[in-house]
Amino acid sequence: MKIQKIFHYAYIVFAILFLYDAISKWSTDRNGAYMMLFFTALATFMFFFRKRFSKRQEERNNK
Repeated sequence: MKIQKIFHYAYIVFAILFLYDAISKWSTDRNGAYMMLFFTALATFMFFFRKRFSKRQEERNNK
C-alpha cells in the first residue's frame, strides 16, 4: 500500500515537470508546449483517478 501512495504522488511530480517544460517551450515551440500541457492534464487526471480507485479498493478490503 505504501508503494501505491508513492506512485500517486509521482503523478503530481511528473505533472509539475511537464508544466515546467511547457512553460519553457512556450515561446520557441508552441506545438511541443501544447503536448506538454496535455501530459500535465493527463498526469493530474491519473493522480485523482488512481487515488479514488485505491480508496474504493481499500473500502472493499475492509468489508
